[in-house]
Amino acid sequence: MNDTFFQIIDILGTIAFAISGVLVALNKRMDAFGVLIIAFVTAVGGGTLRDVMIGIEPVSWMTNMTYVYVIIGSAILAVVLKKYIGYLSRTLFLFDTIGIALYTVVGIEVGLIAGLHPIICIALGTMTACFGGVIRDILCNEIPVIFRKEIYATACILGGLTYFLLREFLEDRNYLFIIAGLIVMTVRLLAVRFEISLPSLYKDEKK
Repeated sequence: MNDTFFQIIDILGTIAFAISGVLVALNKRMDAFGVLIIAFVTAVGGGTLRDVMIGIEPVSWMTNMTYVYVIIGSAILAVVLKKYIGYLSRTLFLFDTIGIALYTVVGIEVGLIAGLHPIICIALGTMTACFGGVIRDILCNEIPVIFRKEIYATACILGGLTYFLLREFLEDRNYLFIIAGLIVMTVRLLAVRFEISLPSLYKDEKK
């Protein structure tokens, strides 16, 4: 994958997750410091866990201040434009969906660079995409989306599987990563649109 293209995807994912973190923090009526912290952990939480697990020291965002500047800039922009983007769940859903799609392919790429097995690469992609949101929701006293019935991590896994199924047929890895990211977004959007969810473990749950 082209290094510039990879960095663009990484930055776009950072922006999307930072904004989703700001929206949640604003909805919880946090102060400026709280908003910035939630934006930060949402944007880099999954990537930090990924880097720690595969032994990258220090973690990537600590050696590249671009991420810090992007998160701060995105947080400020989201706060300034809050009247336009609002607190609507649809807006949060959009940025969250974009974030998980982009970060899934970023995590897969990092796993490939580290020479890991495809299954582990998919796991890293899913972790990179989901765990920033997990930390965000825990800090905001919410049940993380990944632990509910919604199709969330499943979309990331399907995107990862798509990548490895198609990698033998596409020479251009840029297109391959775009397709995998679009699969994540499409699965997530269709699941919400048609109310598709994982089966419940509780038979007496009311629909």
